[in-house]
Amino acid sequence: MLLTIAAVLLVLWLLGFFVLHVGTVIHALIVIAVVVAIVHFVRGRGARV
Repeated sequence: MLLTIAAVLLVLWLLGFFVLHVGTVIHALIVIAVVVAIVHFVRGRGARV
């Protein structure tokens, strides 16, 4: 689930970065996506909520 959220945020970041040029919102999306991906991998597959 967290990895899916990170992937969606990454796609939104790429779309905004290359197409929309939204500005600082784009950097916030990539930071959130990276944090969510890191949390996913640190928690591992055994910690399902």
